[in-house]
Amino acid sequence: MSLIRDTYYRFQLLIHETAKFGVVGIVGAIVQFAIQTPLHLKFGMGAITSQLIAIIIAIVVTYLGNRYWAFKHRKTDNVPRESMIFVVMSVIGTGIQLGVTAIGTYGLNYRDGISYTLMTCVGIGLGTLFRLFAYRKFVFLAQPGSIEAESLEAEPSR
Repeated sequence: MSLIRDTYYRFQLLIHETAKFGVVGIVGAIVQFAIQTPLHLKFGMGAITSQLIAIIIAIVVTYLGNRYWAFKHRKTDNVPRESMIFVVMSVIGTGIQLGVTAIGTYGLNYRDGISYTLMTCVGIGLGTLFRLFAYRKFVFLAQPGSIEAESLEAEPSR
């Protein structure tokens, strides 16, 4: 019975974190689109440059949302470590995101506004999947004594 209850609680936490992470991600995506679209389509800034500027601002927004809301039960007092790993994982996620835009814009020569927006959405989607995994695994660690930490300790090592 304990195994069933622990499994339920473990997935309940995952669903809860994923939903909050998704809300934070949507806010970050809105911030990114609100900045990058005018920079690229109205002011003529390059596709990658405008996206990079917008992503940096969105990373700050999502860090605050993830630390103080989505993963607030996981945050530690070691803010420098958390922040540094968050930035590293965000840079990798940004690489994934920008890679999709670069392939579409420069490799496939899709340069219209709809294609740019679509490539951004695909890049955000792939980058988000990576970030969810990375933030849970490396940035916002399960705290000792939490249900998740106890269930992770009980798992056999591979």
